[in-house]
Amino acid sequence: MARRIDVTGAGGVRLAAWEFGDPPKVIPAQSARAAEAEAEAEAEGGGAGVGARAGDGENGSASPSSSSGVLLLHGLMGRASHWASTARWLSERHRAVALDQRGHGQSEKPPEAAFTREAYVEDAEAALEQLGLAPAVLIGHAMGALTAWQLAAKRPDLVRGLIVCDMRASALGAASQREWGDWFKSWPVPFATLADVRKWFGEDDPWVERPNPSRGEFYAEVMHESPDGWRPVFEPEQMLKSRETWVYDAHWEELTQVQCPALVVRGLDGELGRAEAQEMVRVLPRGEYAEVADAGHLVHYDQPTGWRTAIEPFLDTALTPETPGTPEGPGTH
Repeated sequence: MARRIDVTGAGGVRLAAWEFGDPPKVIPAQSARAAEAEAEAEAEGGGAGVGARAGDGENGSASPSSSSGVLLLHGLMGRASHWASTARWLSERHRAVALDQRGHGQSEKPPEAAFTREAYVEDAEAALEQLGLAPAVLIGHAMGALTAWQLAAKRPDLVRGLIVCDMRASALGAASQREWGDWFKSWPVPFATLADVRKWFGEDDPWVERPNPSRGEFYAEVMHESPDGWRPVFEPEQMLKSRETWVYDAHWEELTQVQCPALVVRGLDGELGRAEAQEMVRVLPRGEYAEVADAGHLVHYDQPTGWRTAIEPFLDTALTPETPGTPEGPGTH
């Protein structure tokens, strides 16, 4: 089951966090996606109480937990529910919370909001503090991974471990940003049905080299029904604004400042190449490396079993109370 908790991010932006596992007050058993769908229906219908606010205590919100905390951060265009499979098994032993980052999922999308690197990092920082998760392990995919390692560098007191999933540290450049702008314009929105969404993103999208059903499902999950058909829950312009704040710069220096144990994970067919991933591991003071076979960029979504196998040993170490907050010696490279 998933329970929504409201968090106040940078500049007062309202963020939706989703806690997976048994909340303090029992609600009828249901799947994570069903619970989120119910909350989304209430939100879109104008319902007032779709979830608790962080700090509301026994009213079903985020009271501090004795179990280890994990904060999951999705990538650009993603949403918290993309972590449902991971969060379910994590919640058996830890407190797992996934955040809809600003402009994504059910979090606010105000046109005047900042979509800077600083804003995303401050949002994650606020989530850790307001949800009582720290010191936590941060698990981030793509843009969420960059946010995670920037926060780990900025606030080592809040982060006990870091998992970076398929995110490059090198600059991608202006050509990459132009390609993304053209790609958004190519989307045949609105889609008539969710089946059309799955087919286009899984087969017909020019960026798809071969049929990829999991990619179709990934994008179907970020669509909502509007009067004229199915459209993304995010504003493409805001996604481009978010992306342009990191594509022109490299982010190696921040990796060198991450004090906690860190695991770099790549899919063999993903966007992060092996050489760059291993260089990231080298510059991390306590870096480790893992890769997942038969997985593309959406590693945790493509191969959930392989993803779990890759990260669970690291988590077993990073989430033990004995894990120090500062490095004692060289890491595993």
